[in-house]
Amino acid sequence: MNGSCMNGGCMSVDLKKHTVGFKHRPFLTPVWLAAISAVIVIAFASWLWSRADSTTVIVIRHAEKLLDGTADPDLSPAGSARAQLLARLFGDPHGPGNLTAIYTSAARRAQMTVAPLAQRLRLEPIVVPSADPKALARRVLREHAGERVLIVGHSDTVPEIVSALSGVHDIPPIEDTDYGTLYIVSVPLVGRASLLRLNY
Repeated sequence: MNGSCMNGGCMSVDLKKHTVGFKHRPFLTPVWLAAISAVIVIAFASWLWSRADSTTVIVIRHAEKLLDGTADPDLSPAGSARAQLLARLFGDPHGPGNLTAIYTSAARRAQMTVAPLAQRLRLEPIVVPSADPKALARRVLREHAGERVLIVGHSDTVPEIVSALSGVHDIPPIEDTDYGTLYIVSVPLVGRASLLRLNY
C-alpha cells in the first residue's frame, strides 16, 4: 500500500523529471538563434566599418578672371598664380590622400584653374554642365565613394554644391571679389557629413 498512498508523491516526482527535461529543450533554440543573430550583426557591422571610408570633396570657385568684357574670359595673371598655388597644394601624385578625380564646368576660366593640377596628377578633368549642382553632388558621391575629388564651380554654384554634399543649408554666398574660399566636405558612408571652410 505504500505505493498507493505515495501515488500522489510518485506522480509529482515523475512530473518533475519530465518538467526538468522539457525546461531545457525549449530554451536551447532561442540561445542558438541569438548566437547566430549576433554573428550576423557583428559580420554586418564589420563590413560597414571596412567600407566606412569617407568621400572627401574639395569645392572651389575658379581663379581670378580677365575683366575684358568677353563672355568666356581667360584667367588673369593673378588667376594663373592661384591655379599654380592650387597645383602645389593638391598636386603630389604620390602623397597620402591624393585626388582621384577633378570636375570642372565648361567655362575656360574653370578649366584653366585646374589645368596645372590636372597635369601634375595626370588626370583628365571631367567637364560637366553647371546647371544642376545637386545632380553633380549626387554623381560625385555615387561614382567616387571613399575617394577624394575636386570640384571647380562658380560663385553661384559653389554654395549649392557644398549644400548638396554636406546637408548644410546656410552656406553664405560668394562675393564677386572672393576667389580664395575653399570648402572641404567629408561625407561618410554612415552618419553626417562634416564641413570645413578655408582660404587659400
